[in-house]
Amino acid sequence: MKAISTSGAMEAAGIRQLFSYPFRIFFLSMTILALLVIPVWVMQVTGAISLPLALPGLFWHQHEMLFGFLSAAIAGFLLTAVCVWTQTPRTHGVRLVALWSVWLAGRLLLAFGADLPDWLVHTVNLAFLPLVMLDAGWRIWHARQRRQLLILVVLGLLWLMQVGFVLKLEMTYSYGALIMAMALISIIGGRITPAFSSGWLRQQGLDPSVVRVVPALDLTSLASMIVLMVALVLGWQTVSGILAIVAATLMTVRLAGWKGWTTRREPLLWILHLSILWVPVALALLAGALLADWPSNAWTHAAGAGAISCLILGVVARVSLGHTGRPLVLPGGMVLAFVAIHLAAAIRVLTALAVIPWHPGIGTSTLLWLVAFGIFLVRYTGILASPRPDGKEG
Repeated sequence: MKAISTSGAMEAAGIRQLFSYPFRIFFLSMTILALLVIPVWVMQVTGAISLPLALPGLFWHQHEMLFGFLSAAIAGFLLTAVCVWTQTPRTHGVRLVALWSVWLAGRLLLAFGADLPDWLVHTVNLAFLPLVMLDAGWRIWHARQRRQLLILVVLGLLWLMQVGFVLKLEMTYSYGALIMAMALISIIGGRITPAFSSGWLRQQGLDPSVVRVVPALDLTSLASMIVLMVALVLGWQTVSGILAIVAATLMTVRLAGWKGWTTRREPLLWILHLSILWVPVALALLAGALLADWPSNAWTHAAGAGAISCLILGVVARVSLGHTGRPLVLPGGMVLAFVAIHLAAAIRVLTALAVIPWHPGIGTSTLLWLVAFGIFLVRYTGILASPRPDGKEG
């Protein structure tokens, strides 16, 4: 009885710890969703199972990757980072449980809500991002940190794409959402990647000044993607293709200035540089789809499985260590996870381009995806559910 009691107390403590900071519960939930959604989608599309989905199969898959998986990562990162930026108390406890419950309810309603009213399913799913923006926006407004408002603008545009997607079920809005997700990468990745890289170079006794950031170039590349999103939604195909080339060029120049090859000995850094490199690749493939009739699912998977998912895995691996008071040293197997997620993206894109046959391509990329997030789940669940070693809150 004592052993059972002790075990129950430990489980309760672990659950309380998960809701002690936004990154803990959302990063863990995001990982579990990643491990469920892809194989469920493969089984659904091959006829192995038939869930009572509230959206047509392909649209469900796209929504869950864009507004389930990605939104959890955004909530975990942004609501944690904003507390640090603004020096405000973190969202935790009952408030965090309530926010997470909205996210979870959205996943369950879409997966099993075929017979439920559309207004109920859509209202719950469309509520999550505004709640995240409200939490972050309140802190940013009171701290008068206008620099952070740009993130909220892009998040607002991402949410508008979600509104169009669930109400009209048109691929155009999922394309716009992918562009806004890459725009978010452009902002956040543009802040943390060069900063972390120059700091690491300094620690290694190397010259940090080789990492160059040009604010005007940052803003121009972001603006080009916002304009590209608008052009896509309006159906301006040729203009969108030209804008995609411009945006890809600007992002490539930005990345060249960050000198990613100088950090090749540090996995927590090269994963960031390599992941953001998928952004210009995706934009170039988009230009090919618009101007030369290349397969459209090549650029969407370069953006989703490549840029977004790879960067998420790299960021959450670092944030989960830093914000739990642990040294920035990757747990065993995580380098393999980083390699696996990039290989999964590359194989999926090559499959879309018919370089690799469909069945082996889909199977291999799915397996590598599961390996990547499976390793993260095994190595980081204990970290996310345990108190900080230094005894501090968080």
